[in-house]
Amino acid sequence: MSDIQYIDGKQPHQREHRLIFKNIDRVGWNPSLDTYRNDGGYKQLKDALKWEPKAITNEVKKSGLRGRGGAGFPTGVKWGFIPPNNTKPVYLICNADESEPGTFKDRYILHQDPHQLIEGMVISCFAVGAHLAYIYIREEFPEAAEILERALEEARNANLLGDNILGSGFNCQIHIHRGAGAYICGEETGLIESLEGKRPYPRIKPPYFPAAMGLYMCPTIVNNVESLCHVKHIIQMGAEEYAKLGTPRNTGTRIVCVSGDVKKPGYFEIQVGKMTMGELLNDVCGGPKDGRKFKAVIPGGSSAKILRCDEKFNVSCPPGTEKREISFEEIPLDFDTLAACGTMAGSGGVIVMDDSRKMSWVLNNLNKFYAHESCGQCTPCREGSTWMRKITDRLVAGKASPSDIDTLNSIAYQIDGKTVCAFGEACSWPVEAMVDKFRAELVSETSEDNESIAHSAESEAQRRFLQPQG
Repeated sequence: MSDIQYIDGKQPHQREHRLIFKNIDRVGWNPSLDTYRNDGGYKQLKDALKWEPKAITNEVKKSGLRGRGGAGFPTGVKWGFIPPNNTKPVYLICNADESEPGTFKDRYILHQDPHQLIEGMVISCFAVGAHLAYIYIREEFPEAAEILERALEEARNANLLGDNILGSGFNCQIHIHRGAGAYICGEETGLIESLEGKRPYPRIKPPYFPAAMGLYMCPTIVNNVESLCHVKHIIQMGAEEYAKLGTPRNTGTRIVCVSGDVKKPGYFEIQVGKMTMGELLNDVCGGPKDGRKFKAVIPGGSSAKILRCDEKFNVSCPPGTEKREISFEEIPLDFDTLAACGTMAGSGGVIVMDDSRKMSWVLNNLNKFYAHESCGQCTPCREGSTWMRKITDRLVAGKASPSDIDTLNSIAYQIDGKTVCAFGEACSWPVEAMVDKFRAELVSETSEDNESIAHSAESEAQRRFLQPQG
């Protein structure tokens, strides 16, 4: 990568390892097929079509690739869940509904390197036996959708899509489906419902695991944009070489998106587990803004539990070793250690807050988002997310009482684990963690005097019956 030139001000940090983002912000690069093929594009597809499909799945398994969309589930293992005696059509869906707050990586692939995604998708389709694939892209990416449409047309005209791809006898088509601006469509079964033209109510798992009962009740593989791009590089490098990147059980590279209170926010592709939180924030991102100190970080998109920057953790670091105490800055950026610290790597959206931030405002901002985005299927989530938003509305307005913090926490725990999909956890975890780690600060913004304040016009009207009648 040393001979690649990047646009001034967009050069990768020396600690980065660019694989998926190799062509992002590259001088002279454009999203056309000619540019991609001149750089060796689609050679891996040509090679992969000579393999046995099962061999590709096994290679992805051996690579240790874990999904980059949020859950971190092993990609090859997911592919292996397709029933072996299946007689129905198999579908592959690329989840390009990048809507987790704090995450801004997939859109750069779609805008600047769409053929990398298409190549990864066709190889993946061949591996799982899918002849029809969809790219589900969020409505807020209109330019990306147009770029992808042009790229797909170029690929069809070059016999890289369609019938008898490159003379291999393999047929595959890819279509784009644009969402309608709903966060819930990032959940794979909600996405499938939307793709079928229905309201995106997530399905109950079990039995509706997509690999067995997905799109049109047929086996369906749903993978994230970044995950599918990695497939091409696994074929190119081989599973063993790919697995040397990163750390055991946390192989390869991943893209982290740093936003908030740092001097140099941005997107960075790093080897999984080879960089600590302190190195990312201080070395790569330039540290806190002048005169400020880091206060808290949400490490995996807004649904991940917040971490205090002065915390200590007793965890196995590296994973599999004897437990020891580490500081926040010593946390390696891998799936397992972040989970052991009580949070998750998630979508890679690292949201940083310094000591100028009021946690009540941060929490209210998150609660407003999740209350708005709840699909409404499950009562605990539909009602509870709005209740939590109303309480933090009062908190930031200076109208909350100390008991409101306990009520807020109680509501969160009554949502957690009691909904059809993980949106329940997505909206409750930020509240649970914030109350747990910043309770004193939240309580300090309340007043006992507010216990008697009516919280709505309706309750104000009801209180007239409690007043002494003269």
